[in-house]
Amino acid sequence: MLTGVCLGLFLLTHFSNHALGLVSVEAMENMRRIFNFVWRSWPGTILLYGSLLVHFVLSLESLYRRQTLRMPIREALKIVFGLSFPFLLVSHVINTRIESALTGYGDGYYEVLPRLWSNPLTASTQSAALVLAWSHGCLGFWFWMRGRDWYPRYFLLIYSFALLVPLLALLGFVVGARSIPAIPSDAWFKPVRTSPEILSDIRVTIFVTLMTAIGVTLIARLIPVRGKIRITYPDRAISVAKGFSVLEASRAAGIPHLSICGGRGRCSTCRVRVTEGLERQPPATEAERATLARIRAPDNVRLACQLRPNHNLSISPILGADNVGLKIQPSEQEAAGRERRIAVLFCDLRDFTLLAQQQLPFDTVFLLNRYFETIGEAVEESGGMIDKFIGDGALAIFGLNNSIEEACAQALTATVRIAKGVDVLNRNFMSELDKPLRIAMGMHAGPAIIGQIGYGKASALTAVGDTINAASRLEGFAKEYDAQLAVSADVVRYAGLTVNNRESYNISIRGRTGTLETLIVQNASEFEALMAAAAQKQDVPSQPAAR
Repeated sequence: MLTGVCLGLFLLTHFSNHALGLVSVEAMENMRRIFNFVWRSWPGTILLYGSLLVHFVLSLESLYRRQTLRMPIREALKIVFGLSFPFLLVSHVINTRIESALTGYGDGYYEVLPRLWSNPLTASTQSAALVLAWSHGCLGFWFWMRGRDWYPRYFLLIYSFALLVPLLALLGFVVGARSIPAIPSDAWFKPVRTSPEILSDIRVTIFVTLMTAIGVTLIARLIPVRGKIRITYPDRAISVAKGFSVLEASRAAGIPHLSICGGRGRCSTCRVRVTEGLERQPPATEAERATLARIRAPDNVRLACQLRPNHNLSISPILGADNVGLKIQPSEQEAAGRERRIAVLFCDLRDFTLLAQQQLPFDTVFLLNRYFETIGEAVEESGGMIDKFIGDGALAIFGLNNSIEEACAQALTATVRIAKGVDVLNRNFMSELDKPLRIAMGMHAGPAIIGQIGYGKASALTAVGDTINAASRLEGFAKEYDAQLAVSADVVRYAGLTVNNRESYNISIRGRTGTLETLIVQNASEFEALMAAAAQKQDVPSQPAAR
């Protein structure tokens, strides 16, 4: 970042000097003296060319560390721009800076502008180098700053500035060059006191060095790395060579994975929850620990761009609509619609509107995201899928790929985990909440239509039908009875639980004929013991009959 800022400052002052051509060449010359006083002094020279060297070496190191070249187009453009514009600048640097260092004489705008203007190819090359260098810097700035909370407020101003600087520089170059009489093209960069052979040798040496460095880096990437590991996602598993980061593994496999900062560990959008194998992975670096501490991430959360696993692991991306819960890839038949018996869970926060009015917007969003993370983790680990988040509520579906009995058992397990997770949130935010978070859940099981529903990017695999409506109504009844869960007796029976001693209610549901037998559960954690007893009963072998 420091070398990028230094080079960006050089470009800004250099292009501002060019822009003065809109005033006059004399104004350009006057500013050039100040510019040279700063950047051609010993401290300025060391700072500028040291930053250029370090920046180039770091870019090669970054290219080498990339285990895959599949990346977003912006990241690819930044790399291409960064590696190409040194070649465009070599001749210009040799005939201005190096010539000046060797002879003590440097051409000014009165000499350089007409030479550039007299050769269309060279003028185009230098203009392209100007645009590429500035574009590279702007992309770097964008990756660095776009995650800051203040950036959207000043985006239009920054964007306008980014467009105006190269535009004014190019216009200043054109206006300044046209105001000076042209000189013959064969005088282009004709050395004053230095032999052409010496400058040519320097030019070739620099070109060969740059090309060799890039070539060696690309060849080194092709050397196979021994050993492979297996990374398991919620919906698939992939094998990659050791040395891949989790983010690179996602990209190599074509799995959507958010990363605002471009994989540099400066944001937390690529973070993943490690569900298995964390203890055998390399520890987080200081930079990764700082980012995770800033968002108060639990111990099993790591940054995908920084985690380079050396053993098998299972992960679940946290952020992104496609990465919440299990990502379902529907077949054509599923997308068209099919009927299936499923279990449906509605979960909602009680009195959240009042809570949001008492919190700052950032705190509200942070708390809500932690709550959704708790629900998503509970549903995912139980084998279900988050269908959608609605305000402060969530809809989860169980049984897309298994039996109704297994789906109901999974749904009840999810309610237990959600209840425990909300208790943990209340303990963690005890000092910040006037009242603890309270949830209301409704659950029902039965037939539903599963299909790809929506329009454009807003379409998704979801479920519709009377079962979903009934579960939604039961969530409202849980609030009326001041309980955590209202579950239909059908779910309990499908799950194989015995609750003969628990009182049930025959509830009328609007739009549905008849009544629905429902159990009102004050604390969903009560089901944990019942499910453990049912599982133990199934594991006990039957005794042989007495002879």
